[in-house]
Amino acid sequence: MSQAPGRISELETPAAVVDVDRMAANLDRMAAYAREHGLALRPHIKTHKTPELAAEQLRRGAVGVTVATPREAEVMATVVDDILVAYPPVGRARIERLLALPERVRLTMGLDSAEALRDLAAAASPAGREVGVLIELDLGMHRCGVPDPEAAVALAREAAALDGIVYRGVMFYPGHIREPVAEQGPSLERVRVDLGRHLEALAAAGVEPEVVSGGSTPAAFSFHTIDGVTEVRPGTYIFNDRTTALVDACTWDECAYSVLATVVSTAVPGQAVVDAGSKALSREEIRAPGVTGYGALLDRPEVVVRTTSEEHGVLDLSATDWRPRVGDLVRIVPNHVCVSVNLHERLWGVRGDEIVKSWEIAGRGRERLETEGVVAGE
Repeated sequence: MSQAPGRISELETPAAVVDVDRMAANLDRMAAYAREHGLALRPHIKTHKTPELAAEQLRRGAVGVTVATPREAEVMATVVDDILVAYPPVGRARIERLLALPERVRLTMGLDSAEALRDLAAAASPAGREVGVLIELDLGMHRCGVPDPEAAVALAREAAALDGIVYRGVMFYPGHIREPVAEQGPSLERVRVDLGRHLEALAAAGVEPEVVSGGSTPAAFSFHTIDGVTEVRPGTYIFNDRTTALVDACTWDECAYSVLATVVSTAVPGQAVVDAGSKALSREEIRAPGVTGYGALLDRPEVVVRTTSEEHGVLDLSATDWRPRVGDLVRIVPNHVCVSVNLHERLWGVRGDEIVKSWEIAGRGRERLETEGVVAGE
């Protein structure tokens, strides 16, 4: 077996690199916010997909975790006994796989349809399991979620009456709020008003929610201003990314994740080509006026990845007098960290140029992980 690299310069690129001190500070900041405002913290692990990092979130007071896929749920069941699947449990294979999680796992699922609810109940009751349900509300994202308070009441009443189901409350995802933090006021106010209407209707119908769960990192530090919210589900905050920084939900110095890449060509004037393309960074754009590219250099944010192909990233050098040489190493902060992490097999934890830790990104992919007999924390 070859010796593990000891310094960042020894890594084969492209490689997913995490500044462990920045990550720890990000984790501490969110944990402190949740404690200060009496909110339960249930981080979404879609960003890191790594049980060891989920354990760090739990150690700081998280009540459980949020996942999107059965694979993520199976991986997280190795370290936590309380899991929210924030994705509609549609399809027999998906439901059966989730119900196969160890019985010690307190399992909750978010959904927005009677079809998904009834199928879940039909599978849970014969299996001898009780599964919690959160009714997803559409408060402006227009992706998933019941459209109005009347639909929320109808679905909550049905959930409360079904065998195998425990109605626990409601959830929402304000992912449509993408303005800079200082400009989010009007959008947050609309969420406050719309959520209030739903909560009033649910209480009047006798199905008042125990849990009111809200997600999204860009608005995460404002959830205490939304009346009724009991739980927050941020994901990106552990690493942050270019998008988070551009909306002032973090500073550039709080970006803990970057993709280490090597300059492989400087043949074309005004640009440099690196070995991190769409298969390392992703090709997700930022929907903001005047913002282009697919990432920016960690130490030179004015240098943007102008375009990518599968294995090539083209750095735009027009805004800098820096001229890299072939073989130089650069670190790129991607537009969207969650998608980039999913493209790598391992995270390398660094302090300066020294590699101090590494973690397998165990939750990526779709292959089933056997969880029977696994004990949380071992």
